[in-house]
Amino acid sequence: MASYWLVSPSPASPRFLKPSFSLSRTLSAGAGSSSSSSYNPVPITSSSSNSPNTIPYPNASLLLLGPFSQRRRRWSPSCVNFDLRRRAHVSRSSSSASTGPEKDDEAAAKVAVEGSTWIDLYLPRQARPYAKLARVDKPIGTWLFAWPCMWSIILAATPGVHLPDIKMLTLFAFGALFVRGAACTINDFLDRDIDAMVERTKSRPLASGVLTPFQGLCFLGFQLLLVLGFLLQLNNYSRVLGAAWLLLIFTYPLMKRMTYWPQAFLGLVISWGGLLGWAAVKGTIDLAIMLPLYISVVFWTLVYDTIYAHQDKEDDVKVGVKSTALRFGDSTKKWITGFGIICITSLALAGYNAEIGWAYYASVGVASGHLAWQILTADLSSPLDCNKKFVSNKGFGAIIFIGILLGRLFP
Repeated sequence: MASYWLVSPSPASPRFLKPSFSLSRTLSAGAGSSSSSSYNPVPITSSSSNSPNTIPYPNASLLLLGPFSQRRRRWSPSCVNFDLRRRAHVSRSSSSASTGPEKDDEAAAKVAVEGSTWIDLYLPRQARPYAKLARVDKPIGTWLFAWPCMWSIILAATPGVHLPDIKMLTLFAFGALFVRGAACTINDFLDRDIDAMVERTKSRPLASGVLTPFQGLCFLGFQLLLVLGFLLQLNNYSRVLGAAWLLLIFTYPLMKRMTYWPQAFLGLVISWGGLLGWAAVKGTIDLAIMLPLYISVVFWTLVYDTIYAHQDKEDDVKVGVKSTALRFGDSTKKWITGFGIICITSLALAGYNAEIGWAYYASVGVASGHLAWQILTADLSSPLDCNKKFVSNKGFGAIIFIGILLGRLFP
């Protein structure tokens, strides 16, 4: 390893001196303390005198330089830059180590809950806050809006070896994206003061002040135009249902101020997509099939959103908002077990009334196991685990979707 030297710049009598410790000792010392060690004053013995002259560092008369070339008597500064980089790395490492495992776990949980940062990497700077406002970086909400629509569209398909209406499925995929984005903007606009006091939500664009309320409303107007374009592709019956859906979406953010059951109201909102999907295909509603399906989605929402609400229960108490997580408390798992049973029973009844094939009931069995896994293993005191269980529900929706599809293709 190259050594470092201190040299007097006097051309008459250059004197060279090794530092009082090596780079490896510098690194090991830096790892044990939060600040990196500096060079100590070094004695230089003059050729004409036996008494040492102590020259402190840093000093304008001394230069910290790289390895010396005997042939050219020149110095390379590259090792100096390397040393500074290593010192900075040691300082960061030691500072990080001092935080302890608890801080690391909290940081990991925060990163996992907040989601990806691809928006910051790939979108123009001006578009980033609007994309975050619409939660395009967190697609789980779009999946949860889309699955009931997809289920009902396939249930409404003609039994037999016929593919479902791909055009309608694609249309509702975009519709779910637009409606969910508008719902997030409405929610954040009405809750911006509350969000600013909750750890998980205080960095949202409206709560943090990155966007003004006026900018949020303008963006909401643009999103509603996209929703209108989606609804205009449907029949008149579906358009009326779509308008009613928007009324529910606008009302939902107020529920947490009024009742301990905002998750139940959210279930009504998300379930509405199932009615819209069936109506878009059939032009009407078959209550024998759609009512059990609607009920199943309401209670499915109660399961996953109650688990999700446990992330914010401490902040919710401080700011005075309500949730089923606070309502149920330590009895949460008993309540959501009951909700899960109602959800699975209603799904089975909807399939029976639709005269669907056996593959559907197999998928309902698998989905019930998935729901049981969520409930039994959820750590309600861990925000990270609550978010993990919440996100896993896109898998639950996919299981039911595959079962309905196979049940329709092979009745």
